Amino acid sequence: MSTTRDLYFRLLGYFRPYRGMVALTIVLMAVSGGIEALMVRLLKDLIDGFAELAAGTRPLWLMPAILFGVGLARMVAGYGYEYASTWISSKVTHDVRADMYDRLLRLPTSTYDKASVGELLSRVTYDVNGILDAGLQVITVVVRDGVMALGLLVILFYTDWQMALFCALLAPGVAFSMRMVAKRQRRLSLETQDSMGALARILNETLGGHKVVKMFNGQIFEAGRFAQVNQRVRRLVLKRAATTAINSGVNLFLVAVTISLIVYFAGMRAQAGVLTAGDFVSFMGAMLMMQTPIKSLTRVNDQFHRGMAAAQSVFALIDLPGEPDRGTLPLERAQGALSLRDVSFRYAEDGPPVLQDINLEIQPGETVAFVGHSGSGKTTLINLIARHYPGHGGDIRLDGMPIEDYRLADYRRQLATVSQDVTLFNDTVSANIAYADPNPDPARVEAAARAANAAQFIAQLPLGYGEILGEDGARLSGGQRQRMAIARAVYRDAPILMLDEATSALDTESERMVQTALDNLMQNRTTLVIAHRLSTIENADRIVVMQRGRIVEMGTHAELMARGGLYLAMHAAQFQEPDA
Repeated sequence: MSTTRDLYFRLLGYFRPYRGMVALTIVLMAVSGGIEALMVRLLKDLIDGFAELAAGTRPLWLMPAILFGVGLARMVAGYGYEYASTWISSKVTHDVRADMYDRLLRLPTSTYDKASVGELLSRVTYDVNGILDAGLQVITVVVRDGVMALGLLVILFYTDWQMALFCALLAPGVAFSMRMVAKRQRRLSLETQDSMGALARILNETLGGHKVVKMFNGQIFEAGRFAQVNQRVRRLVLKRAATTAINSGVNLFLVAVTISLIVYFAGMRAQAGVLTAGDFVSFMGAMLMMQTPIKSLTRVNDQFHRGMAAAQSVFALIDLPGEPDRGTLPLERAQGALSLRDVSFRYAEDGPPVLQDINLEIQPGETVAFVGHSGSGKTTLINLIARHYPGHGGDIRLDGMPIEDYRLADYRRQLATVSQDVTLFNDTVSANIAYADPNPDPARVEAAARAANAAQFIAQLPLGYGEILGEDGARLSGGQRQRMAIARAVYRDAPILMLDEATSALDTESERMVQTALDNLMQNRTTLVIAHRLSTIENADRIVVMQRGRIVEMGTHAELMARGGLYLAMHAAQFQEPDA
């Protein structure tokens, strides 16, 4: 775990590109705090100089002019540092969020298998705002209120150093109080961060699966689950507020005790003729104003540790390792020959093997279907070929070279996928078909839609190819969503195509239209098909039957049926089903 010092200096690194604006802001903060202290000092001149003003020995306009100038300077300095600090905050927040989002985009699939999307979203939205408590807000309080407190302290010692010594009674108490609560504040802040992440996870799950919640009458169950975490957040916030309040209260009590002693001592000094009326008012004004910066400076401890807890969470995300990409070979367009030799894989080092002794040679343009019961390793094998999971045993090659030797972006450019779970974005039809192309070709988009049998329903949309599809394409039917995914794969024009049960959830009519589109897409491409409905892969060049992570049979549909093995049993069982 990083130390507080390491976290803070790393956070300050985000301010470095804007050090000129930061320096200006600090100067304006210092000026603002100094002017606040100066206003108190002017009370002495105003009161003690009133007799000279009445006698006409001092110009009448002098004091109003000074007050006007000081007020104008305070206004300019206050506006300047508040605007500048907001500008810096927005820049730093932008940069940190950009780094987090870039890291999220590059995290390996295994990270998303373990992490909650809601918790990751909480870090990007909630935690980023929290780190500013440890950044600019702390600097603001320390500089502005620190200069103000220092200026008031100077006034106290300049006015009467003996009385000012009573102020020193505050220092040990404040330091002891801050040290006592610092560890508790950070621990409570970290627990609050975790609870907010859990809250975001529950929201993400229940809102995303609202149909399941409704169908299973899970509202009461989910409300109870949410209430439990929500109550934990409330208690942690209350504990943190109580800790801060106790810290501030103790310090303010020390101030009150000191002020009472000073008032008594000041009366004695006044009776001795040492203090003038202006001195007394200025001194007491400075002492009373000292409460404001002291209160802010004691509370900054809570802000700091709350921000450090957020920074620890944010930087932990940024420091997560991205997808390994040690490849150096460029790749314009592959021929599509795949070779798998003695491939094995397990998700965890101490976990059971998911794939064992996979040996397979796939020729360019060949269609190979993978079938088997759930858990047989079909999807895992496709994910290994797509380089979603590193660390497999054996050797996977494309066109004779290990796939890890190719640059990851170049390698992925050779692949297109259509799966049962289609992902569409809240963008136009055209942008979804030409996804990730900054300058999509309209003619190519339309050609892809026609090849995917999607042009007809797109033409019926109010805005056609400019229609916004909504979140995850919710306005489209299942068959339309599948054809959109096929159109996207056609537009990509990759030499290797991966189909993961692309028709398993469709009705008969939609399946027919999608299958026709898939037949168009598969032409002249190396195609890997994971199929649930065996009728859809009878024309495959080869069918690979998998069981418990191993290849147990391989051949054409006719060969496997004649062999009388597992494929025949699966085929018979499926076609005996009433809906088959």
